Amino acid sequence: MNCKIRLARPQDAEELLEIFRPYVLETAVAFNYEPPSPEEFRNTMADRLRRYPYLAAETEEGLVGYAYASPFKARAAYDWAVETSIYVKQGHAGQGYGRLLHDRLEALLKAQNILSMYACIAYTDHEDAHLTNNSMHFHAHMGYELTAKFPKCGYKFDNWYDMIWMHKEIGSHDGPPSPVIPITALDAKLL
Repeated sequence: MNCKIRLARPQDAEELLEIFRPYVLETAVAFNYEPPSPEEFRNTMADRLRRYPYLAAETEEGLVGYAYASPFKARAAYDWAVETSIYVKQGHAGQGYGRLLHDRLEALLKAQNILSMYACIAYTDHEDAHLTNNSMHFHAHMGYELTAKFPKCGYKFDNWYDMIWMHKEIGSHDGPPSPVIPITALDAKLL
């Protein structure tokens, strides 16, 4: 597999939005009813890139996936925890792009002194045409553990879906943590 994982750029926004669009319109993976506009998507990317990694997976055919970290909560005591998101282009799942994105994201978060990664995942007891539990299985395979389940909290495609939180500790929680280093301040060699 010839795939480069790199920081996303503003000019990637429309291509990345096209990867996200089917997740919104055809699945319950994303609880949005409508995809964001290109401007909203670009603004969100720029906002995330001020502090956290926002990565793109690039092959000869173009972008095939992306992953990013977001603040877990907007209070100082939560600084060492992030929420992560990974999307792989439809038809490209199971080819290793998700793992490449996740591994690179985790490595950069560790370099930033982040200690905990959390994933908010749509879940169902009865898989259907709009939702499988592939995301939960992927995260479990990547070392995440189930933290919480919120029953029937999302309504989409005339069905109620659960939401689960999974977490992975990537650093020691013994003693005071080192300050978080913004992605913009990391050594360029790490990027």
